[in-house]
Amino acid sequence: MVTLEEPIKQVLPLKNFVSGEWKESRGELVNIVNPATQKVIAKNPMSTREELNEAVEAAKEAFPAWRRTPPLSRARLLFTMKEIMEERFEELSRIQTMEHGKTIDESRGETRRGIEQVEVATGIPSLMMGYNLEDIASGIDEYLIRQPLGVFGIIAPFNFPFMVPLWYAPYAVATGNCIVLKPSDFCPISQTKVAEIAEEAGFPAGVWNVVNGGRDVVSAMLDHPDITGICFVGSTRVGRDVVYRRCGETGKKVLAQCGAKNFMLVMPDANLDRTIAASMTSFFGNTGQRCLSNANLIPVGEGLSKKEYENFYQKVVDAFVNTASKIRVGYGLDESIQMGPLRDTDKKQRVLGYIEKGLEEGAEMIFDGREVKIIGDWPPDAFLNPTVFKNVSPEMTISKEEIFGPVASIMRAKSLDEAIDLIHSNPYGNAASIFTSNGRWARDFQYRVQCGNIGINIGIAAPMAFFPFSGMKDSFFGTLHGQGREAVRFFTESKVVIQRWF
Repeated sequence: MVTLEEPIKQVLPLKNFVSGEWKESRGELVNIVNPATQKVIAKNPMSTREELNEAVEAAKEAFPAWRRTPPLSRARLLFTMKEIMEERFEELSRIQTMEHGKTIDESRGETRRGIEQVEVATGIPSLMMGYNLEDIASGIDEYLIRQPLGVFGIIAPFNFPFMVPLWYAPYAVATGNCIVLKPSDFCPISQTKVAEIAEEAGFPAGVWNVVNGGRDVVSAMLDHPDITGICFVGSTRVGRDVVYRRCGETGKKVLAQCGAKNFMLVMPDANLDRTIAASMTSFFGNTGQRCLSNANLIPVGEGLSKKEYENFYQKVVDAFVNTASKIRVGYGLDESIQMGPLRDTDKKQRVLGYIEKGLEEGAEMIFDGREVKIIGDWPPDAFLNPTVFKNVSPEMTISKEEIFGPVASIMRAKSLDEAIDLIHSNPYGNAASIFTSNGRWARDFQYRVQCGNIGINIGIAAPMAFFPFSGMKDSFFGTLHGQGREAVRFFTESKVVIQRWF
C-alpha cells in the first residue's frame, strides 16, 4: 500500500468553540471515518440544545462591543486569518481529503476558494458603505447606513466542509455580527481548524463560535429568539420544508441554498475535445457530490438532419464514455487519482439505488460504475466508478432527482428550444451550461434559461467570491445570496436617516 502524507495522525477528540474557549460537549460522540481507508479519524460530539443556547448567549454578549469595533479593525483580523490559512494551506487541504474523500487537487481548489472569501471580506470598509444626498428638500439631507443585526446561525453541508461556511462567516463578522456555526456532522474537522485559525488571529471571545452536532442543534438554531438569521446549504427537502418555513414562522432572515439537477448542452459546433475534458470534472469531480455538478448531458441537433444528428449524438456519447472509463479512482491523497470515494457507505447505497431505478425505468446503461476498480489496496466500501446512461427520458427518476453521485444521464434534443424546455421542466434552477462557438446560441441560452448560474463553454459555473452564488426555483429560498455584495446586504440592515437642522 502506498504511504501517503496524512496530517491526522491519531483520532481527534473534537470540541465546541464557545466564547473563545474549547469546551467538551455533553453530547454523544460519533465516529468520523475516512471514506477511503475506513479508519476512524475523529470523534464528533452530538451537542445538546442547551449547548447551542450557551453559544448563542456568548455571541449575544459579544455583539455590542464587536459592533462598535471599527470596520477597518475587523478587516485586519481577517487579513491575519487569511495569512494563517495561507501558511496552513496544504494541511487544510489534506484534512478535507481525509474527512470527505475528494482528491487532493479538488481539496486545494476548495481551500483556495475559501481563502478568497476571506480576502474579499477584508474589503468591508468599502463594501459596507452607504450613500447620501444633500437637499432632498430645502435644507434637508438624507443618507443610508448599513448596520449589523446581531447573531447569525450557519448550517454547513458535508460536500465542501471548508469552503461553504466561508461563503458566509467572513462577511457576517466583517459587518459586525457574531456567528454560531454548526459544521456538517459528517465532515466537522475542517471547521474545527478554521475556528483554531480565528482564535489565533485574535477574534474577541464570542464573535466566532462553533457547535458540533446534528438535528437537535439545527432545531435549536431555528427556534432560538436571539438568532436573527440563518444561512443553510443542503437538500431542497430540508432547506424548503424545514429551514425556510421555520425561519418564516419565527421572523428570521434566511438564505437557503439547496438542491440541483444541472444540464449541460453540447451544440453541433462545439469543440468536442475541450467539451469532453470539461465535462469530466463537471460530472464526476468531487465524485458528483457538488451542487454545481452537471448531471444531464444533452447533445443538441440544432440545424442537423436526422442522420447528421444521430452521427453527432453517437460521437458525443462515445467520446464521453471513452474518457469516463479512464478516470483513475482511489484515495484522493494520491496525486494521480482523479476521483475519490463517496462520503460514506450510506451515500454509496443511495447512489446504487438510483442506478437500479434507472435500469428499472428503461434507461440504457453504457458504462457500469458498480464494477468498482480502485487504484491501490483500499477497502471498496464507499467507492464507485463513473456510471453512464443513455436514452434517458425526462420522465425517468434519474433525469429528475438529485443523485449526488458519479452518475451521468445522456438525453436527446432536436433543437435548442427543446433542450431549454427540458431544463425548464425540471424543478431545480441552480446551474446550466452550453458548449458552442455560436454567439447567438450562447446569448439565447443565457437570456432564457431559468437558472442562477450559467456556464458558456464552462462545465462548472462556480461564481468567484466577489459575485453572488445564485440559484432559482427549488435550488434557492430567500432573497439575497451568499458571497460578495449580496452577503454584505444579507448580514446588515439598511437604515435611512433624514435630517434637518434649524
